[in-house]
Amino acid sequence: MARLGIFDSGVGGLTVQKAIFERLPGLDTVYLGDTARVPYGSKSPEVVTQYSLRNARFLMAREVDLLVIACNTASAVALPALRKEFAIPVLGVVEPGARAAARASRSGRIGVIGTPSTIASGAYQRAISAARPDAKVIALACALFVPLAEEGWTDPDDEVVRAVAHRYLAPLARADIDVLVLGCTHYPLLKGALAKELPGVALVDSAEAIAAEVAERLAGGVVGTAAHLFFVTDTPDRFLAVAERFLGRPVAGAEQVDI
Repeated sequence: MARLGIFDSGVGGLTVQKAIFERLPGLDTVYLGDTARVPYGSKSPEVVTQYSLRNARFLMAREVDLLVIACNTASAVALPALRKEFAIPVLGVVEPGARAAARASRSGRIGVIGTPSTIASGAYQRAISAARPDAKVIALACALFVPLAEEGWTDPDDEVVRAVAHRYLAPLARADIDVLVLGCTHYPLLKGALAKELPGVALVDSAEAIAAEVAERLAGGVVGTAAHLFFVTDTPDRFLAVAERFLGRPVAGAEQVDI
């Protein structure tokens, strides 16, 4: 039976795992949240690549058949290094999300929101332009969406959520985009607020896009009842406190590891 390895800087990658669960409920998974070093979004590309290689080596030791980088920042800067080091397929969330956005846009005016590091890397901008050369990409860093999601402040009618969403997204509304890429794994929890601020704009969730790609690659190797293992690099209390909100199902426990 196939086994999937997933890593993220923390809890946000569970939205990717949730999308994969929905596609392949019988797939064994091993999830690693690098909670001792979160967030990756404010760190240098060199440091993010170093952390990503450590995470991947840990998962490879658990005999995974496919590796998913659920973190947008790590996908943006570390994917080439991981593909160079490991023989198994390594998928990042940037390319599938970019291709989905290019297909979905009628006008070619596409917005991207993400962490400062992801946006500064230019990874989504390049990937969208490669998939659709005529696209005009407007990319914005939206750092405060991450703590809002982790605190559970996601109600689209909450005045704080509305104020933050309006402040960040106003330039995208003025740019008349028709597609918005959620370039951070935390952002799907804020879909209601984003949709309210940008009515009529299609929201592209990279988690759903990569889940489709995983299903295409592993569907033949998925049978029976799945087993799921969770590991974190800091004490698991905080991770477990918010994991169910991100994953959409209870997480019974997570083992702390030193990598």
